[in-house]
Amino acid sequence: MQHVNHNLIRMSETRPENIYGWDLQQLESLVTGYGWPSYTARQIALWLYKRHADDFSQMTNLSKKIRSELASSHIISVQDPVEMQLSADGTKKYLFPVENKGYIESVFIPEDKRKTLCISSQAGCRMGCRFCMTGRMGLKGNLSTGEILNQVRSIPERDLITNLVFMGMGEPFDNLEAVLQSLEILTAEWGFSLSPRRITVSTIGVVPAIGAFLNRSRCNLAISLHTPFEEERREMVPMSKAHPLADIMAAIRSYPIEKQRRISFEYIVFKDVNHSQHHVKALARLLDKIRCHINLLSFHPIPGSSYRSPDQKTIEAFRDALDNKGIMTTIRKSRGEDIQAACGLLSCLK
Repeated sequence: MQHVNHNLIRMSETRPENIYGWDLQQLESLVTGYGWPSYTARQIALWLYKRHADDFSQMTNLSKKIRSELASSHIISVQDPVEMQLSADGTKKYLFPVENKGYIESVFIPEDKRKTLCISSQAGCRMGCRFCMTGRMGLKGNLSTGEILNQVRSIPERDLITNLVFMGMGEPFDNLEAVLQSLEILTAEWGFSLSPRRITVSTIGVVPAIGAFLNRSRCNLAISLHTPFEEERREMVPMSKAHPLADIMAAIRSYPIEKQRRISFEYIVFKDVNHSQHHVKALARLLDKIRCHINLLSFHPIPGSSYRSPDQKTIEAFRDALDNKGIMTTIRKSRGEDIQAACGLLSCLK
């Protein structure tokens, strides 16, 4: 009978582990396990996130032995976008494949001095918001930390980016740990070194993830609000039944006032639905004594939706009414609608 070496079989079946997306603590554990000098972890991090190495052979300040041992058991898995669409207004939408999850989209929005990248945290989404094409996809899967960071690393405009917004596909707080780890790497001096003030994470208001985010990250928070009335909001955002407005506001108010950062509230304006004086007064009560800002957005029609967008004068009147109540309010300019890149339109449909 032929002898089978099961150890060799197990070794041959073991896939190299992707190191892209590891934080400094994980890299330090790796270095310790190999018995390498402790400073090697920081060197690897700098190569991954500052110099954007995609092969261990490029890490020239590591010894040949260390590079060889790394390459024998680990990989740097990064992925260029497979498609780019250009809007008439200069907005660019990138399509990325993600392992076992299909595709995701990211949007680069160039303005004068501001260059914003809108990135995804999930493939699809399970929140089911009635005004969002991504929600109609359902959830295909959570992105890994590396897949989140890859969207920043792998677009041609990488070095132009001034601002990041987690407002692409998915609910970031439904993938909390990967998002928090990506924020750590994006803002760390050994990582991308982006200012936390230049990064905003948007959520429908998943509780208690709001508290975890406020305590573990210095980045900006945006709440997808759309109405101050609970029943009306449940119709727009079905998952808000599990995360009612009262709980969301309690989580925000529980954060010490002296440490409270300005919260953004995203508010899509729907014709004859959520812009009455009744809404203005209720918003003033709901947001009382909270350092906040409201961004008004136009609704971008999607197939089968009964919602419509009001005219610009109606949106401006709503903004002025909120301003008169002492609520700082701006109208966010729509970008990339002609390539399905505007708010609520991401769906990986070609």
